[in-house]
Amino acid sequence: MATAMNLGRLLTQAARRVPGRPALVWRERRWTYAELDARVDLLAQALRGLGVGKGDRVLVHARNGNPMFESLFASFKIGAVWVPTNFRLTPAEVAYLGASSRAVVMLRDQGFGGHAQAVREASPHLRHVVAMGDAGPGELDYEALLAAATPPPPDHEAAVVHDDPCWFFYTSGTTGRPKAGVLTHGQMAFVVTNHLADLVPGTTEQDASLVVAPLSHGAGIHQLGQVARGAATILLAGEKLDPAEAWALVERHRVSNMFTVPTILTALVRHPAVDAHDHASLRHVIYAGAPMYEADQREALQKLGPCLVQYFGLGEVTGNITVLRPDQHTAENAGSCGMARTGMDIAILAEDGTRLPPGAVGEICVRGPAVFAGYFENEEANRKAFAGGWFHTGDLGRLDARGFLFITGRQSDMYISGGSNVYPREAEEALLTHAALAEAAVVGLPHPKWGEAGVACVVPRDGQAVTEAALLAHLAPLLARYKQPLRILVWESLPKSGYGKVPKALIRAKLAELGVAF
Repeated sequence: MATAMNLGRLLTQAARRVPGRPALVWRERRWTYAELDARVDLLAQALRGLGVGKGDRVLVHARNGNPMFESLFASFKIGAVWVPTNFRLTPAEVAYLGASSRAVVMLRDQGFGGHAQAVREASPHLRHVVAMGDAGPGELDYEALLAAATPPPPDHEAAVVHDDPCWFFYTSGTTGRPKAGVLTHGQMAFVVTNHLADLVPGTTEQDASLVVAPLSHGAGIHQLGQVARGAATILLAGEKLDPAEAWALVERHRVSNMFTVPTILTALVRHPAVDAHDHASLRHVIYAGAPMYEADQREALQKLGPCLVQYFGLGEVTGNITVLRPDQHTAENAGSCGMARTGMDIAILAEDGTRLPPGAVGEICVRGPAVFAGYFENEEANRKAFAGGWFHTGDLGRLDARGFLFITGRQSDMYISGGSNVYPREAEEALLTHAALAEAAVVGLPHPKWGEAGVACVVPRDGQAVTEAALLAHLAPLLARYKQPLRILVWESLPKSGYGKVPKALIRAKLAELGVAF
């Protein structure tokens, strides 16, 4: 078995190399690399004291803040698996993640006591809940745990091999409930190196990176590379994007890079604060997670100059499939998400698994060291995902003769709203728990602000009547806001195929016929 570096040592190494440099800045607090590493080591010891060991899962339900950052590296250092959630999820959704991952400890932010209780009720494996500031009965206090811990000896990080898991990256893949994508120490070491080479070359301890997206997903992966180079990570004060604050932080800290999604980038560029603050320090403004309208792209380039970096990459490939560098944002490449990342291979495959020539549209498949180890305890999904020795993305596209990728559509019904993947089946199942509904179908349509948003088409049961307001109220406690459709249409019936199925293409055709759009 190939040995690997424990990824927690990225922080250990930076703390030894640049101990006095700023590592993390949040609100009025600033931690140097030495201070942050010392806190992480105390958390690692505290988790060990709670019985957390190598391979155990640590569920973290928190907004961006220093505990979120600290829990990532502490989990890595002890060889445990970090299981972050999107803090916008409902208690029921988080309970499923806690139970399916078999987490033994949960770290929760202030105000999420109900989420922790839901996890307790759903998972017999959960032994401890650690709260950040408002610990209730039976819960432990985060800062008190650190204060009571004894610093570990130097080089205490757990020994790991290449395939040892370090992060459960939850994704629904194409359908159904979320699945845990297993990211490993060896795989992530390649991803960090690749991010530094292909996305933010030249990053050093002189740089600063602004975080404007949740650390639980792509932003967290991006920050690993910043820590590896000793750069400073700057967090927004609150949980919502504040463009005025973001641009003030860019100027104050001479921010050189940030990870965004197209909707965030567009919101930043269109806010008047962009003209009120100096942002000449920006070298790499990365956007990923969804296609960006060309008009919005041009607007961003006009405001920020040649610093945009695009990439395409699923959670299963750890955001590591393509890159479109700043100098490649040209008319020739309009509509492209870039070329293969260094060390990665892309193929367009036909349904029979044969490789298609340049220009032909087929499924985008990928292989290389950034591909995850598979879905946790889901062999059926793994067989489909890795058929023929390639990871199948479920997206459709074409490569040109130079190797630049153009995405043309999705095999799945998934749509991307505000940079987050939304899987219609989750909303459909939630809608159908309403006693008055007989059928439901959800599709994503283009939206001027969110990129795409959901439209639900529902059919009430015989003799029943429903309203859009009542159904939206029904969904509120069941689904995170970004997963809820923005519009609900009540129809007498859903269009069906000859086999009695409800193809989404027929739903879209009827919506178009009715002129439904955002």
